[in-house]
Amino acid sequence: MASKLTLQPSPVAAAFRSLQWDPLSSLRLTPQETALLRMAESNPIEYTLGDARDATMYVRVLLKLLAEASVNVSGHVARITEECSENRALDALDADPLGVVTHYAIAKLSTIIATLSSPWAAENGVSIGNVFYAGSEGILIEQWKALLRVISKGKGDAYAQRSAALCLAQILVAACPSQRGASDTNAKDGAGRAPSYSSAIEPLEALTAWVITQLKSPNAVTVGTTVPAIMTLTSATEGRQIFAASGGIKYLSRQLRQREKSKSSSSSSGSERKANSSVQQLYELAFCLWCLTYELNNFADVRADFAKDGLPVMALVELVSSAPREKVVRVALAALRNLATCSADIHPEPDMPRIDSKVFLGEMIACGLMKAIKLLRDRQFTDPDIVDDVDKLHKLLADNFKEMTRWEVYQNEVETGQLSWGSTHTEAFFKENAKMMEGKDGDFKLVKILISLLSSNDEDISAIACFDLGEFCRHYPNGRSIAKRLGGKDLAMTLIEHDNPELQRHALQCVSKMMVQNWEYVK
Repeated sequence: MASKLTLQPSPVAAAFRSLQWDPLSSLRLTPQETALLRMAESNPIEYTLGDARDATMYVRVLLKLLAEASVNVSGHVARITEECSENRALDALDADPLGVVTHYAIAKLSTIIATLSSPWAAENGVSIGNVFYAGSEGILIEQWKALLRVISKGKGDAYAQRSAALCLAQILVAACPSQRGASDTNAKDGAGRAPSYSSAIEPLEALTAWVITQLKSPNAVTVGTTVPAIMTLTSATEGRQIFAASGGIKYLSRQLRQREKSKSSSSSSGSERKANSSVQQLYELAFCLWCLTYELNNFADVRADFAKDGLPVMALVELVSSAPREKVVRVALAALRNLATCSADIHPEPDMPRIDSKVFLGEMIACGLMKAIKLLRDRQFTDPDIVDDVDKLHKLLADNFKEMTRWEVYQNEVETGQLSWGSTHTEAFFKENAKMMEGKDGDFKLVKILISLLSSNDEDISAIACFDLGEFCRHYPNGRSIAKRLGGKDLAMTLIEHDNPELQRHALQCVSKMMVQNWEYVK
């Protein structure tokens, strides 16, 4: 389930070698700490990390640098987004030395974590677990809070936020029981201890809360600061549980739909670089959502979140239908396959409605996945996993469609908001099924959804909603007064002057059906 994470270097990396520690008195470094920083600069990183105790001392100094430097920065470095030449980087050092120190400390921590995750570290008995977790009980070192401060108060510094969040996520995930490796129990110090997961739970929750806040933003750069951290968090069962419990599935799905729309506009505007960047972010967000599907069989709450409003399925189907890149299609199909094969039998929840593969297959059919899968079957893919997923989904969807009544197909279509012209949007269908619009609880839920879809940004969906609402008024006893009471007439009236003549026609007919007793004579 791993995906390689690559981060851009600091834009002011060229100034790192010119840092002078003695003049920076605000950092409050002791002579011993200054000496340690200089020694680390003059030796290979493996030498400094060769002993877990020495490595812990070094990371404590770097985290102290981060804590002191990030308190009072001018923000000059934060505003630099492109890689600087050496001269410009030195200008930045003069203007904002603490900003450069912040980037330096984060860059060094990133290098340390990458080295501690390498085969070299495993061979030499050092790891994230025995460097960032101290004492006989393996408690997370207190200085981790410096990383949280940077991501929470980064003042728009995308590099600092993105890299600090990734560092913190990697440090915390190392304590998850599902991620512990042999190097954590074979440390050179002979302690044989594993990092304490209990000491990492609160930091994990704090990091996740920040990630969720960032995911609510419509800004792609803001969202981009979180993606590497989310990919790391969702690589561990414990991280997935905390992320899902914080509403992460909903916000990831919203971002996928938003990024897909922005990708389309970027492509149409001819901005190739922007479009490629958008596609990469689509892939990374879809990858995270796919990771979360591995908890479907373990938690009823996760299944409920994936079923809520049909949004996750809708986002994934849109990715498959638009097919921006093969790698995006691959993870979207893999996520849909997990949804289409999940079970509520392993960990059922007696007090919740049963949500399993049948529910998700119904949503996929309503969102038009069958048509998308049919088109994909005619394409040539180099990845055998894609071919296997396409064939499996095709069979599951076809089998499920045979078992569904026409009403169930219509109900799923309306509840997902993905209306498309077909046999369920006809006079004959409503003559037969108008009574079903009451709903099990008599709350006319589908009528309310249809009324809300009158305001859809998709003009075809608005037109179909107008037609369906008008047919409900015709064929349900007292349907006209119900639709008017729920606000259907007022919304439909606003569409009569719409620029789209087809939508205008359906809106006019909808209003007429609400007002005229015997529509067939008018028709």
